[in-house]
Formats: sequence, structure tokens, C-alpha cells
Amino acid sequence: MPKKVSLPSKKLRTFLGSDKIAYETSGDFSRSAAKRRSEPFQPRALKALELSLRIKDRGYNVYLAGMPNLGRTYMVLDFLKPWARTQLPPPDLLYVNNFKDQDKPCLLPMPAGKGREFKDELASVISTIRKEVPNKYEAENYVNKRNALMDNFQSVKDELVGAMESEAAGQGFNLDMDEQGALTLYPLVEGKMLSEEEFERLDPEFRQKLKSRSERLMAAMSEMLRKINKEEQGLKESEQRLDKEILVEALNELLNPLLDKWADCGSEGNVEGFLKELREDMLENVDQFMPQELSPLNEALQAGSQDDFFSRYAVNIFVDNAGIQGAPVIVEDHPTAHNVLGCIERESEMGALVTDFTLIKAGSLHRANRGVLVLHCEDMMQNIQAWEGLLRALRSGVARIEDQTDGQEPTRTKTIEPQPLELDIKIVLIGTDDLYEFLLQNDDRFTKLFKIKAHMQESVERTSATIRNFCHQLARIVDEGGMLPFRRDALAGLVDFSSRLAEDQKKLSLLFPLMRELMIEANAMAMAEGRDMVDYEILSLAREARDYRSNLYEEEFMEQYDRELIRVATSGEAVGRVNGLSVAWYGDYEIGLPHHIACTVGVGENGIVDLEREAQLGGPIHTKAMMILISYLVGQFAQNKPIVLTGSLYFEQSYAHVEGDSASGAELAALLSALAGVPVRLSLAFTGAVNQSGQIMAVGGVTRKIEGFFEVCRRKKLTGEQGVLIPVDNQDHLLLKEEVIEAVERKEFHIYPVRTIEQAMELLTGIPAGKRLANGGYSSGSLYRRVDERLAQLAAMAKKYRYGK
Repeated sequence: MPKKVSLPSKKLRTFLGSDKIAYETSGDFSRSAAKRRSEPFQPRALKALELSLRIKDRGYNVYLAGMPNLGRTYMVLDFLKPWARTQLPPPDLLYVNNFKDQDKPCLLPMPAGKGREFKDELASVISTIRKEVPNKYEAENYVNKRNALMDNFQSVKDELVGAMESEAAGQGFNLDMDEQGALTLYPLVEGKMLSEEEFERLDPEFRQKLKSRSERLMAAMSEMLRKINKEEQGLKESEQRLDKEILVEALNELLNPLLDKWADCGSEGNVEGFLKELREDMLENVDQFMPQELSPLNEALQAGSQDDFFSRYAVNIFVDNAGIQGAPVIVEDHPTAHNVLGCIERESEMGALVTDFTLIKAGSLHRANRGVLVLHCEDMMQNIQAWEGLLRALRSGVARIEDQTDGQEPTRTKTIEPQPLELDIKIVLIGTDDLYEFLLQNDDRFTKLFKIKAHMQESVERTSATIRNFCHQLARIVDEGGMLPFRRDALAGLVDFSSRLAEDQKKLSLLFPLMRELMIEANAMAMAEGRDMVDYEILSLAREARDYRSNLYEEEFMEQYDRELIRVATSGEAVGRVNGLSVAWYGDYEIGLPHHIACTVGVGENGIVDLEREAQLGGPIHTKAMMILISYLVGQFAQNKPIVLTGSLYFEQSYAHVEGDSASGAELAALLSALAGVPVRLSLAFTGAVNQSGQIMAVGGVTRKIEGFFEVCRRKKLTGEQGVLIPVDNQDHLLLKEEVIEAVERKEFHIYPVRTIEQAMELLTGIPAGKRLANGGYSSGSLYRRVDERLAQLAAMAKKYRYGK
């Protein structure tokens, strides 16, 4: 049997020498960045974003899919900001009163930055009009004209009244007209005006004659009364024309310059039309501009009422794009319905809730129009109203501001219907692959509105070009974080740390936020020690400090191994027992933990029982792995006989859920050992999945598993015999700590790559696995010969006890 050679230390991790770093410090990388163009780390995602910006169709929004800690939002903004600077800024958006229907405010676009200027100038003009116009109605010129109108009317009225009095006197009556213009005729008898009592004492026949004459006289005077009323109406119209002339004169002086200035403010909106309608509304409400005869009691009430009236001429700056450079790029980190879709606020007035166009508030959807709105899918899923409103807006192409109903029809209160905004916007929705699949399967609208998927990768190939680009990105993190410069050996250490995060010697992890966290901590430690830059020593201390803050549970587990509260032997031999390896996550910290995997077999027909599954501690993948073990036994040993046995497999002192197939190799080794009656070396641990052909397949977490078993062995004392069996395919995934590598170099610890279960069994037992013979058996003295013979014995005994002799 050829001796299996353990891996040399140089293959147990990747190491980048500081001489491979092009520049001395991160600052040199920053200074060289402007001279070169690096290839992006996320080409798929960036090409998808670029395509989306080129397509104007409303359905081509983007779902950016990637795991957290990939710097998703940072990457999106880093791409979008240069693009945004090349675009024209969007207009300011103003809501103004609709003078034709005040329940439907009008949206008034204006060139970017002009909205606030227009609002301030209009407010100033309105304030001036309110102050100066009342004075014009008290001016001598106006008073004289008004008095002339009154005098002319009074002269005509007096003439008509005199004529009526003469007519009445000629008919024997006295005419009386009160202030309201009502006429009363009193009969005259012998030149004397009779009272009502005296009139009643007259002879009835004479009294009747007087009544008939008075009725004929009143009928004759009605024409004169109509003339007086017509003259009075003419007076009112003349006064109104005079009042309007004064206001027109004032508006020509105060408002027309504003209209001339803003009549042509670009193609964004019809400011001239709004100002003309405002002017007409003022002329229709002349009485609001005239002096108010106020008493001390009602002065405050009148002032409040007048303020309410003049609020119709205010301007609500809905979206202010003053100072914006290019297209807006907005990240909404709190996407409630109000924050995304806008809202109509209300004020309490005399116990009632009221609103108007000045209380319309914009959402991020409006502020990002003609640009890009970035949303996080996880947050949107927590705000269903915002999600539903967003999809409706994207589908219709307009953003309406409506009262939110919380999914229920509310009691309707008087509200307003603001003019909707036509949308020209791109949405970037950031989320995980799982959420993308969920929306794809459960919401038909999603596929129509988010037709572009931008997929972010978690790692890149570790080449000289990507290392160079990686260092440029690290230098950028240093600059943006205001950190001390990082020396070349520290940069090399960060490159190696990235490969450890990727769990692959040939990969670099793109989890830059995690890299940034380590860099910030190393920078703080360097500053605390008064250093002028961060070197590899400080970086190593920062990594150790991170582990120390997070490894409390690992230390507690190791203490239990030390006290043998968890029994794991690292020397000696045992039949049907193998050291298996597992990993556990506590928060963001991964722990490698060894366990004894035990197996027993005997006579019976129950097969191999998975105790983890029976105890409901095993997951479906683990259960499948157990079934593969049976398939392997059938393929190897059931060609000329049935396999009839009873046995069990389980993890000793394991009380947590077991999932995955990474222990199936060790479980099969324990089963073969139990069947052959051959002890297994407990100085070795085994991790790897097995298929039904006996090939050992790659598993995850191999680095932490090895480090966990090494730590247990180190605490119990290294003997030079200990080591770990791993799949050959996992060799590139080894990124072990320095202390493990040093132990391998001293030949105190070993890493054995194995390709098949037969190779693993030879290492674990020291006995050749054997070769299949033509008769279906195995070569003499081999491990599988013993397994085959034991299975034949178990089958024969089971048959004997079933049927008797």
C-alpha cells in the first residue's frame, strides 16, 4: 500500500509577498488612479445599469441582486453620479391654486432653481398690493370721483322724487320716502295731512274714493321708482368700474412687471397663464383689496379672514431643484408610503381638519423624477402601501398624490385632487436573489416593470490584474475614510484576507464593506499607537482583536473539550468511531467543532437507522446523504448476496440540528469500520461528502473545520500523528492560520487530501481497502474483504433466525 503524503505548508494558504504590490503605500495608488483605468469588479451589474439608462421604455427598471456586504448601494451611486452630472437638471415643481376649480390644484414646472425666486417675488408683490391698494381707495382723486358719482345720482334722484311729490300734491296726497326707497302716500283734507285714526273716521264712501285715487297714483309713480332703481344700479356699476379701474391701475404698476419678467421662463411651464388667471381673480374680488372698516372687537377675525383669502395667491414649492447638478439620484432609506409617494397634509381649524394646495408634500418618487430613485427591496416589502403605490405609478406613468387608506376604505373627508406628475424615472431596487425569485413568482407586475436584472458577483479570480485593481479600491477606501496610509505589506495582507473571506486561494472576495471594517479598526489601532501609517503588524493585531471580540463561544466550547465534557479523542483507536468535523455560526463568527461519529451494527433487518433523523434533529440533505451510504453498500457488497443487518449512526454529544452532507464520508467510514471490526485512528479527523460511487466531494467551511480540530489537538498536546482528511477538490479552499501552517512545517500536524472513500479508509485504518475479484469478493487481507464476509455472516444469521435450521 503506497504511503499517502500530506500536503506541504505552501499549499495550505495563499500568500502575497509585499514585493508584489506595485506601490509603497495606498497613497501612491491613489495618485496613480487618475492615470489609469481599471476594469470594474461588477461588469454584469454595471452593464445592466448602463443598458437601463439608455432605454426610455417605462418597464426597464433595474433589480440589483446581490448578497449583503457587497457594497450594493455604494456601487450603484458610484456608477450613477458621473452619469447624473452629464444630464440636464429637472425643473422645479410648484403647486398653485386652480382658480377655475380650487379642489384641483395645478402643477407648474419651472426651470431648475427658479421656483423659489418666483415664489419670493410673487409673495413680495402680493404683500405690496395688500398694503398699497387700500391707500389708493382713500386717495383724494378716488374720493372725488366717487363723490361725483354720488352727487350725480343724488341729483337725479332728488329730481325724480320732487316730480313725484308734485304729482302727489296735485292729487291731494303727501308723499313720504324712507331710506330703503319705500313710498307712503298720506291723504290731504283741506290742506291737512290725516293721521291713520282720522282717516278711519272719514265717511266710508269718501275714504274709498281716496284709496282708489292713491292706488292710481302709486301705479303712475312706479315708472319713476324704476328709474330711481335703474339710476341706483347704474351708480353701483359705476362704483365697481371705478374700483376696478383703481385696482387695474395698481396691478399694471405692481403685477405687470412680474408678469413681463416671468412670461417667458423657458418651455417647462405656463407661468404667464397662471399670472393672468391670478390677475383676473383679483379683479373679480376687488372688495378684498378695499379698506376694511374694523372695530376693536372684530379686527383679529377680519385680519384672519383676509389672510385666508390671500393664501390662494401663494405658491407651494413641491420639488426644489435649486443647486442640483445634473439629474437627481436619490436613495430612499425609509420608504413609507408618505416618503415615497408624497401626501396631502391637513391642519386643524375650529375642530375640523382642512387642507389646500399649500399642504401638498412631495415624495422621493417626485424628487427623483427625470433621474434615478434607489430603493431597498427588504424595506419596501415592509411597507406594502409604498410598494403598491410605486407599481401603480410605474404602470400608469404618472405619480398621483392621494390619501393613504391602510388597505381599508376610510370615511371620506373633503380633500383635494392635485394634478398628477408625468413620470420619467428609473427605479433601482436593491435586494437579494431570494427576494427576486419571490417577486418573480408571486407578482406579475414585477416582471413587466423590472425587466433588467443586475447581478452582483461575490468574488473574482485572483490574478495580477485583479490584485492591482483591488489595491486601488482599498486605496480609495483609505482616502474616503480619512485613514492613515496603508503600507504595501498591509495591502498584501488585506488581499490575503480577501481570499480567506472568499474561502478560495484563487479568488478575491468582493465583500468590501467587511474589508473596510477591518481597515477602520487597524487605522484606529495605528493612531492609538502614534504611528504615521498602517503596516502588516497592526493589521494582524486588528484581526486578532476582531476574533477576540467574537470568539467567546468558541473559547467556551474549547474549555468543554479540555475538561472532556465533550469527549473527542485525538489519539488511540476505536472500532466504529470516527472524528467528524462540523461548523457552527454564532452571529457572524464561524466556529469549527469536532464530533465523534459512532456506528453499531448487528443481526436484524431494520437496516441502518439515522438517529439524527429519528430524533428530528437531521435535515433533508443529511437524510439524503444517509441514503447514499446505503446505495454505496449495495453497489459494493450486494452483488452476490442480500444486505441484511441492523445498525445505527449518530453524532455523539450533538444536540443541535444537523444539516448537510459534509459528514457523510466520516459516517461511511464509521459504518465500514463497524462492519469490518477494524479500529480507526482517532488522531485523524475526516470531512467530506461521498457519492454512491465512493468518491469524496468538496464541502464548505473546510478551513474552519481544520482549525477547530487543530485547536483541540493543540490543547491536548500535538503528537505528530494528528491531522485531517479533506477532499482533493478542497485543496484550493485552504487558507489556514499561521499557527496551523507552522505545526505542519514541524510535522506535528498533517492535512491529507483524499479522492475516494477507499483512500480515506486506508489512512484511517492502515489496512488496504482491497480490490474486487472476479467472483464478486475482495482481495485477501483487505478491509473490504472483512466487510464483505461480515455482511455475509449477518445475512446468514438473519436467515437462520427467520426460518430456523
